[in-house]
Amino acid sequence: MTRTQAIDFLLYHPDKYGQMLGFDDLEEMHKEWMNLMFFAKVDKTLQAHRNSYKTTCVSINLARTMILKPRLRILFMRKTDDDVKEVIKQTKKILIHPKTAYLIQCIYGIKLNFVVDNVMELSTNLTNDVKGTSQLVGTGIQSSLTGQHYDIIFTDDIVTIKDRISRAEREQVKIVYDELQNIKMKGTGRIFNTGTPWHKDDAFTKMPKPLKYDCYSTGIFSDEEIQTLKEKMAPSLFAANYELRHISDEDVIFDGANIGADVSLIEQGLSHVDAAYWGEDTTAFTIANKHDDNYYVFGKVWNKHVDSCVDIIEMLYKKYHCGKMYNETNADKGYLAKELRTRGMKVSTYHENENKYIKITSHLKFAWKNVIFVEGTDDEYIQQILDFNENAEHDDCADSLASLIRVMDKKKSKSSYTPLWN
Repeated sequence: MTRTQAIDFLLYHPDKYGQMLGFDDLEEMHKEWMNLMFFAKVDKTLQAHRNSYKTTCVSINLARTMILKPRLRILFMRKTDDDVKEVIKQTKKILIHPKTAYLIQCIYGIKLNFVVDNVMELSTNLTNDVKGTSQLVGTGIQSSLTGQHYDIIFTDDIVTIKDRISRAEREQVKIVYDELQNIKMKGTGRIFNTGTPWHKDDAFTKMPKPLKYDCYSTGIFSDEEIQTLKEKMAPSLFAANYELRHISDEDVIFDGANIGADVSLIEQGLSHVDAAYWGEDTTAFTIANKHDDNYYVFGKVWNKHVDSCVDIIEMLYKKYHCGKMYNETNADKGYLAKELRTRGMKVSTYHENENKYIKITSHLKFAWKNVIFVEGTDDEYIQQILDFNENAEHDDCADSLASLIRVMDKKKSKSSYTPLWN
């Protein structure tokens, strides 16, 4: 292959380049994405559904930009440092692939070596930048950007489920995005954003109007696969991740959540387990403690039969020195309580007579503004509560938390029902 042929191959056929590297599922659509990433002169936004290979396209484009435009400084940003490391690692694998080495030899007549090679930065001997700055720098949104300037900035999934459940998170990401505008090279710098929307007021509101590729337009999933995905997740999750839209707020009962309190605030609190025994039910475990008017909550949820969760429930119960654990006996006639007691937990059982929807929309809704989730709570636990409505597929987390709040604050409860705790 001649030098010109190698350059043209990388420039105009990134899909075939990706296939050559082993990314067999790349198609003409992905070629369009990668060429937009490479040739765009102004800020752009691409929204594509989950499992559409958009991050793969970003990795390939990072590598070919480092090869074809080695003097450019590139910043790659994801939500967390660990997320960034995955993409930097994949970009390095692309660069050291034998097929890439062949193309570099054709273009430059040299063997590629790394001048900077760590989990957050890559730079090669293809650049002769006298400033000595790395070609590719990765960062999470918490890192400082002060004093830095870049020619190209890629953001990938800086909006996540955390932005769905936390207003503070949404505002933080917006501040970071504003700062990115300040550090792109004046006049020539640009930002390319990829991801999926999570909230009507997330950071995508600050970005250019997106090109959208939902699950119905890409052809990646069959109708049967789409239906299976719909059945496996909450409507708002499917809408955000695969249809790139937000569910109407009409049926929303719990809007937003307060998160991030210190986990020590649940020490010596009460706990509750809502057990799954069959079907698609989830097992939810809640620890909560009340300080002044606030309910500090730690929640875990598993898509498993409760028997598979008992060990970790025991560990968490003892780790945080919980007092009583509450467990309803409607489904198992006391089977779970007996097992938990043999493990040294103080279990109080009850037979639930209150309508679940009424319990959640009275006890939990009434206290919601004072509910603060502590560090370590599962995002899925909070998400399940935010998705709760009268027809919700899963209500286990909301039910578990509502039951604990009812215990902790009987006198302020709107419900006239008072359970007979054993």
